[in-house]
Amino acid sequence: MPNRETDPIRENRIDYEIVVDAYNEGERATGWYCHLQDKISFPFLATWSKKNTKTGAIADKKVEVLGMASDEDCESNMYVEVAYIVEKDDIFTAKLSDIKAINPDPETEEAIADWKYWVDMGYGF
Repeated sequence: MPNRETDPIRENRIDYEIVVDAYNEGERATGWYCHLQDKISFPFLATWSKKNTKTGAIADKKVEVLGMASDEDCESNMYVEVAYIVEKDDIFTAKLSDIKAINPDPETEEAIADWKYWVDMGYGF
């Protein structure tokens, strides 16, 4: 069951720009990966809503999103590489759907919103 109302403009963009000619899960994942890699301007500042594995509490952490994770990592979901603003020594992999960009450029904002729409609608690869 979708978590939001259908957006015909976004649906059209997804069908005709992102997963066009994708006939299986791998091709849809590749379509999304390439689209996001091309449209998102890395690096950018963001808030990462991270769930604590011990308590289940969700904490928002300010991060710098460095780029897409490897294409192999993105075969079942879209992931990005992030670093905490204060401690940039460690790089973490985060679901793109858990990222909220801070003052993104229009293309980055649209690409992330398209991915979150896809997830909210319950679509899969």
